[in-house]
Amino acid sequence: MNIIVCVKQVTDPEAPPSSFKIDPSGNKVVPSAGVPAVVDPYSEYAVEAALKIKDALGGEVTTISLGANLLADIVKKPLAMGTDRLVLLEDEAFAGGDSYSTAGALAAAIKKIGDYDLILCGREAADTNAGQVGSGIAEMMGLPGITLAKKIAISQGKAKVERVTDDGYEVVEVALPALLTVSNEIGEPRYPTIKRSLAAKKIEPTVWKPADIGLAPAQVGAAGRRTEIARLFQPTRGVKCEIMEGESAEEAGVNLALRLREAKLI
Repeated sequence: MNIIVCVKQVTDPEAPPSSFKIDPSGNKVVPSAGVPAVVDPYSEYAVEAALKIKDALGGEVTTISLGANLLADIVKKPLAMGTDRLVLLEDEAFAGGDSYSTAGALAAAIKKIGDYDLILCGREAADTNAGQVGSGIAEMMGLPGITLAKKIAISQGKAKVERVTDDGYEVVEVALPALLTVSNEIGEPRYPTIKRSLAAKKIEPTVWKPADIGLAPAQVGAAGRRTEIARLFQPTRGVKCEIMEGESAEEAGVNLALRLREAKLI
């Protein structure tokens, strides 16, 4: 089994909201100094799913990360977990993309790699929570796609997938090659071992620019976007407390009911 996993570097989603600011001129989030970058948590679940399949059937797992100014210690974490190869789509041209331009670049890179049976992505990324890139890759590559996988079994050229639904799960079978997005129900990602971490430091990633995957800079990143952010803002939250008064508890209760009715809450 040759598996490709798409992995994203994101700003730590566990950082407190107070550590982020909005740049209204560029409609983008600006983290404060000291907020670390991490592997997107859902990407780690996808890596874990790939490694479980590799443990059972053998084969090779390749991870792909896209962006600008990627940090080696972050994007190499899947190698430390047990994956075999790392491909980086790293260039300033890849920055600022939306789901469409990101999926297009990843699809082009996967086509260049060529030798794969299964493509895995996280169900969504922790920075945008859009959940669109995986399905976009499948559509652009003409592959069957299944979302929200919680369990994957491979047999006789097919994948039997339990996928999460609102009230439980359903079982879907699909012929390979296919693309699956993986949910957290797949199981906790394994920890990198010291031996694998040391080995990962020695592995040199393959680095591709837009031209290496047959795309022009105008087709990727911000230049290749199909969506435009009209406004990005932090919601303001406030608490307003109104005390219902009355000569007695009964009168206060009546006043409360009248106030709730006035506010159309009852």
